[in-house]
Amino acid sequence: MTDRRARRADDVSGDITRRELVFFNLYRLLESVVYIGLVFSPLAVDWIKISHSQMGRVVALIYCAVAAILLISTERMRKNLSASIGLALALDAIAASLILFSISGGHSSIPMMLMVNVGVCALLLPFRQSVALAGLAAIGVMAPPIYAYVNESAVDRSVLEATLFGIAYIAVAALCSHLGRQMRETEALAEQRGVDLLNLEQVNDLIIRRMKTGVLLVDDANHILRINESAWHLIGNPSPNERDLGQVAAELSRRLYHWRNSGRIDQNPVALAADVPEVIPRFSRMAPNDDTHILIFLDDTSLLSRRAEEMTLASLGRLSASIAHEIRNPLAAIRYSAQLLAESESMEEEDRRLVDIVNNHCTRANEVIENILQLSRRERSRPESIDVNAWALNFVEEYKQNNDIGQDHLRAITQNRQIEAMVDPQHLQQVVWNLVQNAIRYGREPGAVARVVVVARLATDKGPPLIEVVDRGPGIPAKVAAQIFDPFYTTSEYGTGLGLYLARQMCESSQATLEYVPVAGGGACFRITLSPAASLVSRSPAHTA
Repeated sequence: MTDRRARRADDVSGDITRRELVFFNLYRLLESVVYIGLVFSPLAVDWIKISHSQMGRVVALIYCAVAAILLISTERMRKNLSASIGLALALDAIAASLILFSISGGHSSIPMMLMVNVGVCALLLPFRQSVALAGLAAIGVMAPPIYAYVNESAVDRSVLEATLFGIAYIAVAALCSHLGRQMRETEALAEQRGVDLLNLEQVNDLIIRRMKTGVLLVDDANHILRINESAWHLIGNPSPNERDLGQVAAELSRRLYHWRNSGRIDQNPVALAADVPEVIPRFSRMAPNDDTHILIFLDDTSLLSRRAEEMTLASLGRLSASIAHEIRNPLAAIRYSAQLLAESESMEEEDRRLVDIVNNHCTRANEVIENILQLSRRERSRPESIDVNAWALNFVEEYKQNNDIGQDHLRAITQNRQIEAMVDPQHLQQVVWNLVQNAIRYGREPGAVARVVVVARLATDKGPPLIEVVDRGPGIPAKVAAQIFDPFYTTSEYGTGLGLYLARQMCESSQATLEYVPVAGGGACFRITLSPAASLVSRSPAHTA
């Protein structure tokens, strides 16, 4: 955005400079026409005495040609502005001096016209350069009368008058240079403020468009002036040409009419179209007591419920963590006592079985406590760029080394192309470890071995990276699949119901998503969609490990 603002400021500044140069060169061409009129017009003979007519006519014609060339070359002058304007003013001063030399008698019109050239150059050039060029113009104006005075041929042009013009040139150059600097600073500041306002407007527009709350701007005729994406979805995705609120959302129009007349808001949720969430409309005037423009806010009740659920879960997590801390010490004492009892040689077999039951349930309770504590003290994600293919291969090897999977099968499928993703490697390790354990434990047909695959691939040629844990077991029923990520939901008498919930939370903290995907022909697939880290390279066939 900063680069775009700078480019825009440079473009506008360039347009201003070009316009000024065009008018300056047009004025110079007008000057040359006046010079031609002075030295060629028959009427000039009556009131202007030309002492060097041949030189004056040649100078006037050459100056006119130069002025035309400069006008045509305005774009080229912009590339080297200071040198171009300085050379042009030097030519102006020389031409004016030669025209004054060719005309006998004092005439102030030519020095007066040259003063405009000096002032414009001072507006466009730095102070020192503009004053130096003004001094050159002063010398050019003073040279003819001084020459005439030395040769005792001066008639009506005094040296004093030329000197005053020279002083005026320098004063005008100094003043215009100061004004030009202030003008450029003011223009730059105004342009910067304008671009800042434009960028701010774009940011505000983007924020409003991406808001989860629906926002509509309606005029007094119930015509929709502006609408963001959330509002468009919440009113049923109407046609972009439909702008009448009464036709797009009749119930919303009715509530707006009721609010305008009574000032009361109906707080009951309402679905404004089929298959869309219920919303609670809120209305606000753009200005007090002005119904010309009304802002309508549509609050999605499902989002409000979700936030309330998240707050409840957060409170429950903190409460559970505090309870878990209190339970750990008594639980450790019970387990330690049971282990001491198990070491007794005089214990009967029935008592040993009871001690084993105590140990098993202590182990299960300890797993629940560890999961709850892990949920409460989960560290912030530290994403980094990883090679998904290499990570999947290393994970499978590490899992086999640390776990005795017996006759079960675990392998990785990767692609012969670089797949990079941004994710916290520790979180990803915990998530996939949990998914593989669940797949080996539950993803098998009765009496058969488990067959689990960790797949690293792209969703599409240019899609996001994926890691999938696939098994060929009985799969998960649809009703159960809708709740498997809910906290404390489990179908196993030995499960805690927190494993998949923690896995999804860890994925979300790394800007990834975890979802369950049914597998055709039987089986289950848990898919992790990662955030891409870099552009991907050429395609190649897959290989397995």
